[in-house]
Amino acid sequence: MEKFSQFRDRATGIAPFLPVTTPLTTVSIVTHTILFIFRLPFFIAYAASYFILFQHLPLPVIARKIALWGLMAIPGIWWVDLQLDGVKRGTLADQPLERFPHPGSILAANFTSPIDAVYLAAIFDPVFTVSYPGERMVQRVGLFGAIMQALGPVRTAPPPDAKLVHLEDLLEEYPDRVIAVFPECGTSNGKAVLSFSPSILETPVDVPMFPVSIRYTPSDVTTPVPGRWFGFLWNLLSRPTSCIRVRVAERQMNTAVAKTNGAHASDRSSELKRRKDGSSDILAEEQRVLDRMGEALARLSRVKRVGLSMKEKVAFVQAYNGKKS
Repeated sequence: MEKFSQFRDRATGIAPFLPVTTPLTTVSIVTHTILFIFRLPFFIAYAASYFILFQHLPLPVIARKIALWGLMAIPGIWWVDLQLDGVKRGTLADQPLERFPHPGSILAANFTSPIDAVYLAAIFDPVFTVSYPGERMVQRVGLFGAIMQALGPVRTAPPPDAKLVHLEDLLEEYPDRVIAVFPECGTSNGKAVLSFSPSILETPVDVPMFPVSIRYTPSDVTTPVPGRWFGFLWNLLSRPTSCIRVRVAERQMNTAVAKTNGAHASDRSSELKRRKDGSSDILAEEQRVLDRMGEALARLSRVKRVGLSMKEKVAFVQAYNGKKS
C-alpha cells in the first residue's frame, strides 16, 4: 500500500482511507466460509423484512429497537462496551438523562461503517442527517439512507436533488428525537478523525452537542472504500463475533452563536442564517467550536485528528480503483 502514501496525513502519517484487512489461515478460511454461507441468507431475509415491512408498521419505538438488536445479533454483535467520559464503570445507571444524548440534543458521531447507523438507531432512535464539506445545512435521511451512505459514492457537495435543512429546523420539527450528525461527511477506517463540516455550527446556543465515538474489534468491518458491499458482508458475517466500543463525551455547547438577552434561539442564530446562501468561511470562534468537537471525538477514539477530507478521499478512491486522477 506504499503507492498510496500520498494519501497519508502529512503531520501524522496516518492513512484513514485504506481498508483494514485481517490475515486468515487456511483453516480459518474454511470455517469463515461455512459461517458466512450459513448466516448470509438469514441476514438478507431479516434485513429485507425489516426495511420493507417491519419499520413501516405502527409499532412502538421499543419494538423497532428490539428488531434492530436482532439484526445485529445475526452477525454476532453481542457485546457493546458503552462508557461515558469521566464516569466510572458500573455507575451508568446513576447518571442523569442530560448526561446522554437525549431528545432535543445533537449527537455528533464518527463514521466508519454501516453498523454505526444501526447501532445508533437501536439505542437512541435518532433523526439521521448527511453533512457535506463546506455546507452548513444538512440532508435528512432515514436509517436505510444512513446505512447506504456508509458505502455510497464520495460526495464533496450535495447532489442537485438534495433537500437541505438547518439543524435548528430539525430540532423544532422533532423536539422528541435526537438529531444524529456525521460531521466527517464520509467514512474512514477509524484510525483518525477527518476534517469536520460546518453543519454542527447551525446548532442553537442552548442545545447540547454530544461527541460519540464508535469503534470495532476487529476493525475490518469499517468501510472506507465505497461500493465494497461483499467485502463488508464477508468481514461481518464470517467471524464468530464482533465487538463495539462506544464512548460518549461530556456535552459541548455552540459558543459561536451570539447570546442575546431575551431573544429566541432562532434569533440568536440569525447571524449564521444570514450566511447560509453565501460564503462558507468559518469564523475564529466557529473554528474553536469545531476544534473542541473534533478533539473530544479524537480523544474518545484514541486517535488523532487529520487534515484530510472528502476531497482527498475522492482522489484516493480513484487511485485505489485504478483510475487516472
